[in-house]
Amino acid sequence: MLRSRWITLLLWPMALLLVAWTLSQMPLAGLPDMLGALTGYQWLLWAVVNLMIIAISTERWRQLGRMLGEAPGFWHMLLIRQAGQTVSFITPAPHFGGEPFQIYWLVRRLGMNIHRAVLSLALDRFYELWINFLMLLLGVSLVLLLQTSDAANGQGNDWQRILLLLLGLLALLSMVAWLLIRQPVLLSARLEKLGAGWLRSPRLAALGNHWQVLGSELRTVVSTQRPALLGALGLSLLGWALMIFEVWLVLTYFGITPDALSLALILVAMRLALLLPLPGGIGSLEAAVLWSFQTQALPADAALGLIALTRLRDVLVLLTGLLCLRALQGKSAPPAPAA
Repeated sequence: MLRSRWITLLLWPMALLLVAWTLSQMPLAGLPDMLGALTGYQWLLWAVVNLMIIAISTERWRQLGRMLGEAPGFWHMLLIRQAGQTVSFITPAPHFGGEPFQIYWLVRRLGMNIHRAVLSLALDRFYELWINFLMLLLGVSLVLLLQTSDAANGQGNDWQRILLLLLGLLALLSMVAWLLIRQPVLLSARLEKLGAGWLRSPRLAALGNHWQVLGSELRTVVSTQRPALLGALGLSLLGWALMIFEVWLVLTYFGITPDALSLALILVAMRLALLLPLPGGIGSLEAAVLWSFQTQALPADAALGLIALTRLRDVLVLLTGLLCLRALQGKSAPPAPAA
C-alpha cells in the first residue's frame, strides 16, 4: 500500500511536466478567443453527445445487472458509476481504481448479492476493455492501410509493434474470459497459489468457492442470456461511435474536417495515451494530441482547442463524480426498486 502511494506521488510530477512541455508548444494566447467563438448550439451539441456517452455506459452496466436477476435503477447506477470514475481518475490507471468502492456501494446501497455485484462489474469492464482494444486494433490497421509510402517507411514498424501488442492484449482478455467460463477451477488454483501466503484469512481461504460460484453464474449467463449479452455489445459499439463522433465534432469546431487517416491517427493516439499509467492521462493525452497534429501537419491551435474541450469535459465529470461520492458517503439507502 505504501509503495503504491509513493508511485502515485511520483507519477503526478511526471504528468505535470508533460503538460507543461506540451502547452509550451502551443499558442495559448488564442485559446480564449477560440472557445469564445463557439456558439451556444455548438456547446449544447457537445454537451449532449458527452451526456449520451455516459448514459449509454451506465445503461450497459444496468442491463448486465438485470440480466443477472438484479434490477438496479438507472439513477442509482449512474451515481455509483460516476463516483467510481472519480476514484479511478486520481489513480495511476485512469480506467481502474474505483471498482472496490463500486462493488461496496452496489451491495450496501442497492442490496445486490456480492457475487452478482462482482460479476456485473467484471462483465462491464470486460466489455469496455475488449471493445476498446478491438477499436484500437481497427484504428491502427486503418492507419497502416492509409498511410502514404513516406510515412509508412518512417513509422510503419512502430505501428506494427503496436498492432501486435493490441492483438496480444485482445487474445489475453479473450483467454481469461474463456477460462472463467470453461475452467474456473484452473484459474482459482493459480490465484490460490499466488496468494498462498495470505490464505490464513478465512475469507481468502474461500477464494476457490467464490470462483466456483462466479464461474457457474457466468456459464449460466452465457448459455441463457445471449440476447442480453449481444445488447450490451451493441451499447458498447454505440458508445464508441459517439466517442468518434465527438472528436470529429470538436475538430470541425476549430476549422478541421478530418479525413479517415487523420481522424484514426488522432483517436488512436488519444486512446493509447489513456492506457499509460498516469493519473487521468494527464500529460500523456496532451502530448499524444500534439504529436498526432504535428504528424498530420494540422494547426497547433486546433490541437489546443481539442485538448481544452477534452479537459473541460474531464473537469466537469470529475466535479460531478465528487458530488456523487459525497452523496454515497451518506447514510445507506434502501435497495432500489425494480426498473
